[in-house]
Amino acid sequence: MAAAAQRPEAAVADEAANPHWVPPEHSLAGATTRPGDDQDAPVRPLCKPRGICSRAYFLVLMVFVHLYLGNVLALLLFVHYSNGDESTDPGPQRRAQSPRPKSTLGPLTRLEGIKVGYERKVQLVTDRDHFIRTLSLKPLLFEIPGFLSDEECRLIIHLAQMKGLQRSQILPTEEYEEAMSSMQVSQLDLFRLLDQNHDGRLQLREVLAQTRLGNGRWMTPENIQEMYSAIKADPDGDGVLSLQEFSNMDLRDFHKYMRSHKAESSELVRNSHHTWLYQGEGAHHVMRAIRQRVLRLTRLSPEIVELSEPLQVVRYGEGGHYHAHVDSGPVYPETICSHTKLVANESVPFETSCRYMTVLFYLNNVTGGGETVFPVADNRTYDEMSLIQDDVDLRDTRRHCDKGNLRVKPRQGTAVFWYNYLPDGQGWVGDVDDYSLHGGCLVTRGTKWIANNWINVDPSRARQALFQQEMARLAREGGANSQPEWALDRSYSDARVEL
Repeated sequence: MAAAAQRPEAAVADEAANPHWVPPEHSLAGATTRPGDDQDAPVRPLCKPRGICSRAYFLVLMVFVHLYLGNVLALLLFVHYSNGDESTDPGPQRRAQSPRPKSTLGPLTRLEGIKVGYERKVQLVTDRDHFIRTLSLKPLLFEIPGFLSDEECRLIIHLAQMKGLQRSQILPTEEYEEAMSSMQVSQLDLFRLLDQNHDGRLQLREVLAQTRLGNGRWMTPENIQEMYSAIKADPDGDGVLSLQEFSNMDLRDFHKYMRSHKAESSELVRNSHHTWLYQGEGAHHVMRAIRQRVLRLTRLSPEIVELSEPLQVVRYGEGGHYHAHVDSGPVYPETICSHTKLVANESVPFETSCRYMTVLFYLNNVTGGGETVFPVADNRTYDEMSLIQDDVDLRDTRRHCDKGNLRVKPRQGTAVFWYNYLPDGQGWVGDVDDYSLHGGCLVTRGTKWIANNWINVDPSRARQALFQQEMARLAREGGANSQPEWALDRSYSDARVEL
């Protein structure tokens, strides 16, 4: 952003109004030399005078020299005959073990927000102009009316129905418990982690902030107090746990309680159904056209966009919702990106979705509710604990959607897109943007259909480069068989739908 602020405003606006993707230029670092590389070192005498270079000394020295040279030659011959002549083909095994050439990925493009309400004209399809409007700067959020035609929206819904939708899941209980057990965190360390204000006591809002994904159930203050009572964790019933009370609690009782209480649909973190639609080579021509449109919109490299997740189509029935969340997770040493894990060759207990951008499409007009809410958009500061104040949880989209800073009303064909990460200052992915917190408000009447295009980028530049190299190699060697499992679903590629 700082670089953009130094340029003339007209130049920034002109560039922002023409978001045509241009292949990034790669800078080549020149070879470096150290001072003195071309200077001859002073010649030192083999030995000093005064009789040290006697014949006996010379003979002993030559014996040691011959033994040393003999060992070196033997070692070289062993390596030569073990691995074969280096001038010939090293074979597939050595090719696989040889170090990969370093690949330099160009900087990630990022649309400038300019200011809230700023509009720019772009051409994403032939003979038609679109207008991009800035909705917020934190997160960097934009809206494009008419990104999809009504016919395209109906086709996507029809293809999703043909494919079949399944209930959306957050995190299965078994996987959650297995992951928690692998963390090997002591009860004292866990207490300190939860005690965000470091007062030695766990308030309800501190526990609520960390218990969103236990078994897909959305926890409320009432739920927490009910659980405390069931597992006898809070003897005095004040809703606050001391260190002693927390230490006396068996965490296995917590998991047992969560398993024994089946949550209703209205109590889930997410109440919806979804499916995935393939957009790669061989997909329905409309699906390919939408992906190419997204490519022109984002101005990212074709490799990044084409290797990202397929289109997710989601249906929220009456009563459907999705409590506030972020689409991408931070990558710590204990985590790895879902899309690059197969080539990373690393064993870590957790994986996360690394989604640089979210492009969300509204596929129909919703009769009542169903807005997309950004609770802390353009707040001056962000504090996770301030999201829960006086029994008002801004992340609760069933109760408090109207208290969020920004709400986007669903309109058929409109797209909104935003960046889930901050820039790192070097043209790549930085920290997760906390202001990208968003959710789906309660659908009070009718049905809501949306679709998501997530653009996957690994925060590790080297790992993303390795992933793209491997996928390119697999495509050359294996063709369609090298594609991910979801890419093989082309059941609707030749569908002829009358709309």
